[in-house]
Amino acid sequence: MKIEQSQFTERDMSKLVKGAVVPRPIAWVSTNNEEGIPNLAPFSFFTVASMDPITLCFSVGGSGRVKDTLENVRTTKAFVVNIVNEQLANQMHETSKAHPPETDEFSITGLAAVPGEKVSPPRVVVAPVQMECELDRIIDIGSNSLVLGRLVCFHIQDEVYMEKDKVDPEALKVIGRMAGDYTHIDDFFVLPGRKGASRDSHETT
Repeated sequence: MKIEQSQFTERDMSKLVKGAVVPRPIAWVSTNNEEGIPNLAPFSFFTVASMDPITLCFSVGGSGRVKDTLENVRTTKAFVVNIVNEQLANQMHETSKAHPPETDEFSITGLAAVPGEKVSPPRVVVAPVQMECELDRIIDIGSNSLVLGRLVCFHIQDEVYMEKDKVDPEALKVIGRMAGDYTHIDDFFVLPGRKGASRDSHETT
């Protein structure tokens, strides 16, 4: 089957694209508004945009009212990306619901918040990795907004950290987003053509 751009309106392209681009990492983004009320929400259009300078990015959908996360980032010029593991999956899902702007998602999920060291938004202290970012820019793409932030402080739990500055993928127990569901990411392998290569070796972009 081939679907050309002229046929997109006849198809549910959102489901097709989200079902094909998987698994997607989840940025559990914590922010706060100008009154200091914290907000926490997950975004699965998330990746590393650059390693020099180290820059993370996530996309915020534009359907309905402006999302609290985007409004807060515009106001405070900062955010924290928390990595979601299996133990935090249910609490992450709770924060994906449409809560009123004045809602403190840390409180309703029972999560402990700790202040950022370099930015004002709080961190999810139990998250295996927490990355503090200062806003670099926001790029509007149609009805969506691509948020880019420069990493200014990196926090990692001891049980996830390996020597020589590596992350233990088995201890991380990260989850990913599928089309409408989630997936475990815990099955690792080395390609046959790379016999002898270590699992944690990688290629540059």
